[in-house]
Amino acid sequence: MSRLATALLLAPCLLAGSAPEFEHARDLYHRTEYQASLNLLMPESNKGPGEFQLMGQDYFMLGDNKKATDAFDKALALFQNSQKPAGEDLYVWLGRAYGRRAETGSPLSAPGLASRSCKYFETAVQMDILNKEATGDLFDYYMGAPGFLGGGLSKAQDLARRVSAADPAEGQHLFAVLSEKNKEYDAAEQHLRNAIQLAPKQASRVMELARFLAQRGRAKESDALFDQAQHMAPEDHSIQFYRAQTYVEGNRNLSDARALLEKYINAPLTPEDPPRQRAQALLAKTSH
Repeated sequence: MSRLATALLLAPCLLAGSAPEFEHARDLYHRTEYQASLNLLMPESNKGPGEFQLMGQDYFMLGDNKKATDAFDKALALFQNSQKPAGEDLYVWLGRAYGRRAETGSPLSAPGLASRSCKYFETAVQMDILNKEATGDLFDYYMGAPGFLGGGLSKAQDLARRVSAADPAEGQHLFAVLSEKNKEYDAAEQHLRNAIQLAPKQASRVMELARFLAQRGRAKESDALFDQAQHMAPEDHSIQFYRAQTYVEGNRNLSDARALLEKYINAPLTPEDPPRQRAQALLAKTSH
């Protein structure tokens, strides 16, 4: 996954006390020290929805999806009992955690878990169409799930149109994904270029086109765009990761890929960056 940025930015808005333990736990979370964050939160008495949501995020990042849903469910119940509305970011996390459980669950449990995931994503989108985490995750669900579980390309297309009306650049990105799915590569490229024109200051838009062109075998153009993206956002470590990934996938510039990945692994990453484990797996391939 990497659509975590907005939810992470919303984390300071969680309804939680201002206890130093919570603030410290949140800081540890943002430094990807998830177990240490949990260790601070678990002994706390009188946990509020903010504490349970942060615990759920810790469990999710550690891969314990059952405990993640349990914590998120407790956060939601506390909101409902207090008659205070939960933020759309909590519904996004609920959708993610139930979705992960559906992916790894038994044939009997998976459909119900997937349906809950879809419902939570849809709730988040209804609350805020501009929440890229919500719209992106729901779009991915529609693209990947069969119709009997609420998915389908027609729903993805409709969502792309709705997003485009509110956020034209993001809408163009979603249309690019749809075009690529249909093997309409010229149309996909044009949508990605449109997104850059609509949001010229967003380095992520340039990086998306760079990744797309690398997959199409247009290495020189891709490298130039990666240079541009890195110049626009020199502190964005994910650009290093995805550039290295394109090198490994294209079996080229492996020494450069190794240097980028080593630098990435030692960088001060946040939860919105690709996990170090993915970088380490790519790094292993550079020595083959």
